[in-house]
Amino acid sequence: MITSLAELDRIRDETRRLVTNRALISAGAAVVPVPGADLVADVGLLTTLLPKISERFELDHAQIEKMDPRLAQQVFVLATSMGNTMIGRMVTKRVVAALLRRIGTRLAVGSVAKFVPFAGSAVAASISFGAMKLVGNAHIEDCYKTARALIEGSTPLPKH
Repeated sequence: MITSLAELDRIRDETRRLVTNRALISAGAAVVPVPGADLVADVGLLTTLLPKISERFELDHAQIEKMDPRLAQQVFVLATSMGNTMIGRMVTKRVVAALLRRIGTRLAVGSVAKFVPFAGSAVAASISFGAMKLVGNAHIEDCYKTARALIEGSTPLPKH
């Protein structure tokens, strides 16, 4: 169990580096001139990335199932109050696809942009990188706030 804010901060820093690395892979997939290749890559990346982040914060599905039921309930209440539907849940391709629909316009622009000669690939890669960072870092912050609230015995501030 994470017991200190220093440890929690270290985990947040580690997971941010993990998100950046996966975002670079996403950007690389975005320049492939095959329709939908970037979306397939992003779904695959997020299907593994989001549970990995939850696991590092000790908030993945298996870890929460092993918690005292009252503590597990508290985790779900904290996560739900922030609008997070990934903490403590099984992350499936369907769940990731629903998440990507929220940022779908940005991804669609990137998919179309890669077919513009020269600059299009750079635009597509930039959009894909940014979208992956956005989703990954948002999940990190939700996990961080939830874990911090558990350590401090308080409730996190809801998302704006």
